[in-house]
Amino acid sequence: MEGAHPSILAPAFFNKVPAITLSFWVIKVLATTVGETGADYLAVHVGLGAALTTGLMSALLVAALLLQLTRHRYVPWIYWLTVVLLSVVGTQITDMLTDTLNVSLYVSTAVFSVLLVACFWIWHRAEGTLAINAIDTRSRELFYWGAVLVTFALGTAAGDLATEALGLGFQVGVLAFGALIALIAVAWRAGANAVLAFWLAYILTRPLGASLGDLLAQAREYGGLGLGTVVTSAVFLAVIATLVVYISLPGRRVAS
Repeated sequence: MEGAHPSILAPAFFNKVPAITLSFWVIKVLATTVGETGADYLAVHVGLGAALTTGLMSALLVAALLLQLTRHRYVPWIYWLTVVLLSVVGTQITDMLTDTLNVSLYVSTAVFSVLLVACFWIWHRAEGTLAINAIDTRSRELFYWGAVLVTFALGTAAGDLATEALGLGFQVGVLAFGALIALIAVAWRAGANAVLAFWLAYILTRPLGASLGDLLAQAREYGGLGLGTVVTSAVFLAVIATLVVYISLPGRRVAS
């Protein structure tokens, strides 16, 4: 429409998620680590228990999601706050199934895998794509956050299955999941489907972050470095906050 007013042509929403850069992956891994250590700290060390921790974090997550959904563009601190809270809630969902309901990690991993496939299938059928460079409508954003929540729950179950049930341990877990992500990056560089590569790497950052968190926080007799959940969570949250402030600076927003 030549000569139309710019506001008529402008989209109602701009893309609501960040560009996929190195800072994105670093913050994502740190956020998943905080999800692991933060959930353990609140549920075990503070003594809130799994149910109360899940309820409290879910309420905060709902508030963060509402704030995120009411924005018309990507706002770094709101987006990453939502991711951190999703990480904690996703961890607690899996932990409650395992510790409270005695659901096998094999079962929960399989169920969350099927649930994620179903989520992606419905999303693709409705929108025609799973790409995240155009999360610019309400429906796409809802599909996106639903998929992200399931990836956190699945990643927690798969990570616990590998490091605990299968006995890989935290150190091997960090190396194994890190190597898998590296292989996906190499495959993407070689021409593999970018959307598939992104989501596979996104899922694997959860068990990588969880293994890293356990490695740092758990006592030495359990295979960790003994830093504790308080120190690990505080340090990683500080790094996340620093990176989010950095990418929010003028001139950095587009690149982040």
